[in-house]
This record gives sequence, C-alpha cells and structure tokens, in this order.
Amino acid sequence: MRGKFYDQHYVPEMYRDSFYPGFLVDKVKSALKKVVEYFNTCDYYDDEEIQDAFDAAISEINDLQREFDMNGSELETVARDSIHATVGRIIEHFELDKDVDDATGQIAF
Repeated sequence: MRGKFYDQHYVPEMYRDSFYPGFLVDKVKSALKKVVEYFNTCDYYDDEEIQDAFDAAISEINDLQREFDMNGSELETVARDSIHATVGRIIEHFELDKDVDDATGQIAF
C-alpha cells in the first residue's frame, strides 16, 4: 500500500505567495487531487490513462486563467513551476513511468 499524498505536497509555492488568491489555488489543488484520487483507485494504468489523467487536470487548471485575471492575479512562471513540481511529486509517489514535462505538456500559460 502506498503512503498518503499529503495536502502540503500540492502547489506549496502558490500557497505561500499572496499574489495567488487562496480560493483559486484551492481550485488548482482540487484539479491535481483528482489525479491522485484516480491513481489511488487503480492498481494498473497504462501510459495513455496516465496522460489522460494529467491532461484533464491541466485542462481544468488552464480554464482558471480568466478567474485568476479577474482577481488581480495570473497563472505564470511561479504557478507553472509549482504545478510542474507537484506533478513531479505525484509521478514519484505513484512510481509512474512518466516524464514530468510530458505530463504537464498541456499547460497553456
């Protein structure tokens, strides 16, 4: 059985930076949590399923750009790096055979 993927592992750099409204960072976290929940329910996943899970999360995060803009923030380099690092931790945690750059390739910002 895998250990728990703790809440503090999700986009901590975004949570520490007041430029990002907390309620929107929670939405980013929620999108990434869906990936973790998916992998927690499966014993086996092929590369396509892995990529689909990450693509869905990244698409959901990309869709938040306007909401960030409307709240005086934006998804930019710090956000991208934080999301990228979180995806890397998810890949490592679940011992996935996936490159983090491929997993996050759909990031639009």
